[in-house]
Amino acid sequence: MLRTVLVVGFPGVQALDMVGPFEVFTGASMYAAARNPADGYHVRVVSVDGAPVGTGTGLTLAAEPLPDPAEPVDTVVLPGGPGTAAARRDPALVDWIAAVTPNARRVVSVCTGALLAAQAGLLDGCVATTHWAYAARMADDFPAVIVDPDPIFVRSSQKVWTAAGVTAGIDLTLSLVEDDHGHEAAQTVARHLVMYLRRPGGQTQFAAPVWMPRARRAPVRDVQQAIEAEPGAAHSISDLARRASMSPRHFTRVFTHQVGEAPGAYVERVRTEAARRQLEETDDTVTAIAARCGFGSAETLRRNFVRRLGISPDQYRKTFA
Repeated sequence: MLRTVLVVGFPGVQALDMVGPFEVFTGASMYAAARNPADGYHVRVVSVDGAPVGTGTGLTLAAEPLPDPAEPVDTVVLPGGPGTAAARRDPALVDWIAAVTPNARRVVSVCTGALLAAQAGLLDGCVATTHWAYAARMADDFPAVIVDPDPIFVRSSQKVWTAAGVTAGIDLTLSLVEDDHGHEAAQTVARHLVMYLRRPGGQTQFAAPVWMPRARRAPVRDVQQAIEAEPGAAHSISDLARRASMSPRHFTRVFTHQVGEAPGAYVERVRTEAARRQLEETDDTVTAIAARCGFGSAETLRRNFVRRLGISPDQYRKTFA
């Protein structure tokens, strides 16, 4: 039988959060129909009272009213967008999400749609992701949710999936199609959309650099500035402590308290950001960049990139240069 998919709309929704999964599911239905007309998806856009869905960029989508939440449904898609904050305050929508979930096979959030899922109580005690720029806000608003800002998508519970920002909804939907119809179906849809079936790395590679707040104590601030001014210089704990006129043990304790991470981790993060910029902006070899940014060797830089960003320096350069 056709699987019913409900894509939920609200004023100010992100258009691609809705249209991306819609296109993947309907594309998979076209693939499945060639083999069995009854083996596909019936995708519907729904909203409170069936009101037209005005997106944040001005596109308006027709919608049906939210169906009876007691009716069985295969998949519910919760998109995000600038209107999410108001949608979270709409009891008609949030109560419907909470009521429909027990009767759905799965609930999928895209981008800040994860905040809607959390508002409805679907993510308490679960690991969830959202757009990297909103991960901190989600963690503050929902302390019972374990927010991981790096994955492109994650299975948060047996029933709920959460995806990162915008196009990550396509990645997740392709994975769901693969679960439902197999690798060939998902690969065919991905090729039609001219994209990876599984993109390399996590969303950290797309995130803008986030610098920690400056320390309140001037000696620690001076150390931060020295690290950022010369990422490739020798920055051992002893050297940094000497610059701050502290013992290594006391310096490590004060720096970690003031900055929010240990000195070694801070140095590595500053060096990683410096290497990212040089991979984007120069044609220098990875070996030269590794030496200049303090990693010593290309292999050390590669291991650091894989651990922190989920991709190699060469892959990063191909994507962002």
